[in-house]
Amino acid sequence: MNTKLDRPQQNASAASLRGVTKSYKHFRLDNIDLEIEPGTVNGLIGPNGAGKSTIMRIMMGLVAPESGTVSVLGKAISSREASAKQDIGFFSDDMRLYKSESIAFHMQFVRSLFPSWDEGYAQQLLARFGLIAQQKVKGLSHGQRVKALLLLILARRPKLLILDEPTNGLDPVAKQEVLAELMQIVNDETRTILYSSHNTQDVEQISDTITFIDRGRVIAGNNRDEFLDRWRRFKLQAPQNWQAPAIDGLRTESTFGNLRVMTMDRYQTDVEDRLQSSGATLESSEAMTLEEIFIAAVSRGREEKQ
Repeated sequence: MNTKLDRPQQNASAASLRGVTKSYKHFRLDNIDLEIEPGTVNGLIGPNGAGKSTIMRIMMGLVAPESGTVSVLGKAISSREASAKQDIGFFSDDMRLYKSESIAFHMQFVRSLFPSWDEGYAQQLLARFGLIAQQKVKGLSHGQRVKALLLLILARRPKLLILDEPTNGLDPVAKQEVLAELMQIVNDETRTILYSSHNTQDVEQISDTITFIDRGRVIAGNNRDEFLDRWRRFKLQAPQNWQAPAIDGLRTESTFGNLRVMTMDRYQTDVEDRLQSSGATLESSEAMTLEEIFIAAVSRGREEKQ
């Protein structure tokens, strides 16, 4: 799949949040800035309760921010702006279907509301997802219900997909079916996806850009490949009185006797030499997985906030 840097430049963002805040009794979404370019897959990674769902509901006009501006597909979004949502497909785990009705009933219902409905594509999705149109919702497993909801959303051919934890609770096979379909969607570079998850592997597999969010704050955001290239873990043997060289972005994560484990979020090719010349013995220099990067970024963000 092409990365964001490989895609043609577009004039307008698919979605934009500027200085968005929202407060609840025990939670605050704090000054969120988010820019989503057309034709990209954007991963929003955060622990449960980090604010991912709140951001998406604000983008859909389901929650009103206290401050800041929100525009989606070139239009200001609000609970009253129905036309701005015609080209948006929104998935949330708390969405419900009529239990006593069939998948076919729901397909007909959505088709009657959205002129963009693509019946041929809907039939393809039925086959790919292993769904039976005449089966009633009450007889579907959790994974089948998720795939039925996604079918109803995807067959509308929306320009922007806002997907809140779409693979949560799916078995590995069902998860891969969903991710594969999402990857197919963005072969059309006019379509855009914002995908939230606490599962870094899912996001890493399909995303062009990634934003980390924790406790209502954006703590890091970058192109996926830039994240993976810029972060590094070092293991060193160093005497007890050893002082780490002053290298921007270098931080000690743990100490076990003479063993020091350090991470860096601005990797440069001379770092290993500088560590060696500081009096330490470098045992290893390793690339980090996105999950390891996320954990390290969250830890740094929480310490900076204290």
